Amino acid sequence: MLFELIAAVAAGVALAGLAMGLRWISRGLLPKWTVPAAAGLGMLSYAIWSEYSWFERNVAIQPDGVVVAWNNEQRSVLRPWSYYKPVVTRYSAVDTRTIQRHPDQPEQVMVDILLSARWQPAARVKVLFDCAGGRRADLVGDDVKIAADGTVTGISWTALLPDDRLLAIACRGS
Repeated sequence: MLFELIAAVAAGVALAGLAMGLRWISRGLLPKWTVPAAAGLGMLSYAIWSEYSWFERNVAIQPDGVVVAWNNEQRSVLRPWSYYKPVVTRYSAVDTRTIQRHPDQPEQVMVDILLSARWQPAARVKVLFDCAGGRRADLVGDDVKIAADGTVTGISWTALLPDDRLLAIACRGS
C-alpha cells in the first residue's frame, strides 16, 4: 500500500512537471491551474489503473496449476468509474498442484484453496471436497483427524451448488 501511494505521488509529480514544461514552452499562455490539475489527474489515473489491473497482475504471478475459480466484482459510490466497469477486489483459486486423493476414498479430494483480497495478505486453506456428494469441509482446527483408511473426523460438511467452480476444479483436477 505504501508503494502504491509513492507511485501515485510520483505519477502526479511527473504530470505536474510536464504541465510546468508546457507552461514554460508556451511562455505562460497555459493557465497556472493546469499544473495542480495535471498532478491530480496523474494521481487519479494511476489509482484507477492500479485498481483495475490488480487482479490480472496478481493472477499472472501465480504459478502454473493455480486456477481462479471465483472473483468478486465491486461497485462503489467512492469509485464512480466502477459503475461503468466493476473492480475485482478479491478472488478464490484452487492450487491443483496440491490435490491429494486417498485410494480408499476416491471420491474425496483434499486441496489448497487460495483466498486473495486487495490490501490483505493472501490466505491458504486446506479443503476436503466430496465430489460424489457435492460438499466441502474446511480442514481447520485441532480436532480434525485423518485416519489411515482416509476417513476424516472433526469436520463440518457444507453442501455446495452443483455448478460450484471450486468443487468442479478440485474434482476435475485442473
